[in-house]
Amino acid sequence: MTSGLAVTTAVSGGVAHVALNRPEKRNALDVSTLRALDAALAQCAVDGNVRMVQLTGAGNVFCAGADLTEMQAQAHASEAENLAHARTLAKVLIALDSFPKPTLARVNGDGYGGALGLIAACDIVVAVDSAKFAFTEVRLGIIPAVVSPFVLAKIGERAALRYFLTAETMSAATLKQIGLAHETVTADELDATCGGIAEAILKGAPGAQAAAKVLIRDAQQAPGQRGVAAMDMATRLANLRVQAEAQEGFAAFFAKRKASWRLD
Repeated sequence: MTSGLAVTTAVSGGVAHVALNRPEKRNALDVSTLRALDAALAQCAVDGNVRMVQLTGAGNVFCAGADLTEMQAQAHASEAENLAHARTLAKVLIALDSFPKPTLARVNGDGYGGALGLIAACDIVVAVDSAKFAFTEVRLGIIPAVVSPFVLAKIGERAALRYFLTAETMSAATLKQIGLAHETVTADELDATCGGIAEAILKGAPGAQAAAKVLIRDAQQAPGQRGVAAMDMATRLANLRVQAEAQEGFAAFFAKRKASWRLD
């Protein structure tokens, strides 16, 4: 299936391969691209053939961030128009961050500004080791506001203070060091690494994976609240154990067979 001209989606073996498809514009995020990406994610969320989403960029760049032509136009737009524009990106990041299925960012090249929001909003990130990244906003007199909730959840205040303020170029190794990437690999290894992660994901129960994503978000509590959270998580676990998916998982384990959701 295809969602708009700027974003393509191909489903194979349970994986929706979603690609920003403006290589001539370095996959920059104009409004039409953001809306197409939002539509693609919405379709993948309800498609029973999709177990996970892999997000990448066409060509050799992941995403250049904001579209320069639109950025120039926004400089002369009203505050209300700028708000609507910014909320378009926010809507996509929220959809990606709260996506009910596992998400994997296949970062095949450079990523700037808003691209780092897309990366931060994905569950797992594999970046090619030659790629460069930067939060360039302060050099334009603005701030990485919309991406900040998602980025800060991954890198924390310390790293944000440095890279939001300096707009320094970061290597893929730095991205991994500060918590925005799980793996950095050569271009030749990128597909095999992403394929291995996808294979591991597809062995899991889809309902349990959706619940695990909610669990991770809800379990992050202040130290004094961890006991309350643990009791709540016990209730969630008990509820899941009596559901059909868990029953099938345990039955398959003890029968030494593959669970019904396994595609391999």
